[in-house]
Amino acid sequence: MATMISAAMNAKLNKQVTAEFSASHEYMAMACAFDAMGLKALAQFFYRQSAEEREHATKLLKYILEVGATVALEAIPKPAADLTSAKTILKAALDAEIKVTKMINDLVALADKEKDYATRSFLQWYVDEQVEEVSSMGDLVQFEAMSKDLFHLETRVRHQMQATK
Repeated sequence: MATMISAAMNAKLNKQVTAEFSASHEYMAMACAFDAMGLKALAQFFYRQSAEEREHATKLLKYILEVGATVALEAIPKPAADLTSAKTILKAALDAEIKVTKMINDLVALADKEKDYATRSFLQWYVDEQVEEVSSMGDLVQFEAMSKDLFHLETRVRHQMQATK
């Protein structure tokens, strides 16, 4: 089967796969840190986020294969976030989502430049998803800053997760 995407797009999509698996790995570390702190709602939220990021990576892999390109899995780096407090974890999560958003935007720009309309269409889901991800993490960072204590943050996250079931 002939590939429907350029070598440059194939390489960038593979980088995005690595970024999504890396985000999953990072979120798993964050979930474990929250769990160890006894912050069970935040732990559950980040376990869910980790699974979601794996789904994002898998969706990309399937697209790469569907267009006849090559999947090239890379090593996932060790989580680098400071996992010592809720504040540092949430800030790291927001920063990570902002970084992934930039990567998605760069993919969209390449698709536009190459007039790769199929990939552009496929990527729209990720564009929309990143708006939700950045907003969600931004809300957590903001609420943590305004909370009197972590109990209030836990309660907020618990209610938020019940609303999105």
